[in-house]
Amino acid sequence: MVRAWANEGQRYHLGRVTRKSRQPTQDILDDVTSPTSPAGFDAPFNGDLSADLELALRLADAADAASMARFDAADLDVQVKPDTSHVTEADLATERVIRSMLEAERPDDGVFGEEFGVTGSTTRQWIIDPIDGTANYLKGIPMWTVLIALAIDGVPRIGVASQPALGRRWWAAAGQGAWTNTPDAAPRRITVSSVDTIEAASASFQSISQWDEVGKLDEVVRLSRAVWRDRGYGDTWPYMLLAEGRLEFVAEFGVKEYDIAALVPIVTEAGGRFTSFDGRDSIADRSSLATNGILHESFLSLLHSS
Repeated sequence: MVRAWANEGQRYHLGRVTRKSRQPTQDILDDVTSPTSPAGFDAPFNGDLSADLELALRLADAADAASMARFDAADLDVQVKPDTSHVTEADLATERVIRSMLEAERPDDGVFGEEFGVTGSTTRQWIIDPIDGTANYLKGIPMWTVLIALAIDGVPRIGVASQPALGRRWWAAAGQGAWTNTPDAAPRRITVSSVDTIEAASASFQSISQWDEVGKLDEVVRLSRAVWRDRGYGDTWPYMLLAEGRLEFVAEFGVKEYDIAALVPIVTEAGGRFTSFDGRDSIADRSSLATNGILHESFLSLLHSS
């Protein structure tokens, strides 16, 4: 069987000329998505995820090494996708490393990666963003993340978010809690905050331009006026701050499954709630809204009031 993901880089350029190589590439792989599930993110799961979590952490170790090998390199190869976002040689190499390990250790599982699309089954599907925050990565800014999730029947059950340039990692599995480590420190269980009023809440709106693009500038202004403190931290980090009890709200638009699948178990196992902007338990709605759980319905009401 010919592996689509083995044809490095061919997904992006759709006949365009790449920025570095100046060579056009052929069309393969349309936009693909992960299956949605009728079950909510909090649906009970009775299986044993210990071996899968152990594998996910080893995948993150390998991905950290692959991504750090080219971080801040002066000759980093950078190309442009049709959506004008960037992809680097490190994005491609890191996803290849993860896929190779999964092929060896979980050959019956499917994979959905940002760089090489969907392969295999969708019943048990590993969802990968090899470098979340590529724009930071290519500029030598250390705020980027390796994201690895395992979705079973469409529900993310395991999530790992690793920031090797900062020496940080967060992980969770259904029924096993959410955890983090810091450099030279033992794993520490994390929980969301107990803040119970919007007026006392800290929020990350991620990007004003995202809200503008979907016609929701009024909503983000309303949010900023209602909360105690608002910031646009961006990418994975604010979700981890929420899971650690340092923020109460994160929302954004234009996100794909691989941008948020790994975040769902970490937030929910920390005691928070994760939905789309419209309140659906879905990673396929192209939006996300995460809270400490206590304030979720209040934030939904605030943002959807006329």
